[in-house]
Amino acid sequence: MSTPSEFLDASAEVRIAFIEARLSAALAPESVAVRDDSAQHAGHAGAAAGGHYTVTIVAAAFAGKPRVARHRLVYDALADVMQRGIHALAIMAYTPEEFARLPGA
Repeated sequence: MSTPSEFLDASAEVRIAFIEARLSAALAPESVAVRDDSAQHAGHAGAAAGGHYTVTIVAAAFAGKPRVARHRLVYDALADVMQRGIHALAIMAYTPEEFARLPGA
């Protein structure tokens, strides 16, 4: 997939795989999980502009960075599809140590 329009026209599974691959290449995470929440937003005014996703990512690259800087790293990795293809992105970005301390981890 080389253009945002191809992303927009792709199946949900292909979009998720693309987001995971982009984040993996940019941040070398220990884990990355992408959930497509688009169906929950059907009919929403911005839904036609792209999908709604939740990303949970665990990467050492986040160490020492505040939440805004972590989110910027994620947005930068997905910059072209954030313009066309992703309407909303919820980000949960953790260092491996933070993730290990979460209840149920």
